[in-house]
Amino acid sequence: MQLNDIKPAAGAKHAKRRVGRGIGSGLGKTAGRGHKGQKSRAGGYHKVGFEGGQMPLQRRLPKRGFKSQTLKFNAEVTLGQLAQLGAAEVDVLTLKQAGLVPQLARVIKVINTGELKAAVKLTGIGATAAAKSAIEAAGGSLA
Repeated sequence: MQLNDIKPAAGAKHAKRRVGRGIGSGLGKTAGRGHKGQKSRAGGYHKVGFEGGQMPLQRRLPKRGFKSQTLKFNAEVTLGQLAQLGAAEVDVLTLKQAGLVPQLARVIKVINTGELKAAVKLTGIGATAAAKSAIEAAGGSLA
């Protein structure tokens, strides 16, 4: 095999259709565009979703819902996850390094799911009322 012998696979390449090159080509005169109208003209077309002046679908349907962009900075940790972590002192950086919360997280809250038996000291982390009482019952604290 030589570099000058390399060819694409059979059927991989095909000639571009040349339109508007006379009667013999089979695509002369109107070149497959039909007669008159916006779509037959050079540069004449419409934007995506245009319905000929009728109110387009995306404007006929009602707008609904909202997704806050600040939610991606919030994260939750369960009591069960804290128990598995097994650290005496827990802060935001500890949770990020353990992979329990995403790196983007700024506001972290502990929720009352699972059980916590060991005392854990939380710094810079919030907790729900039930989670707070469970942490304090286990001998931990929130700062």
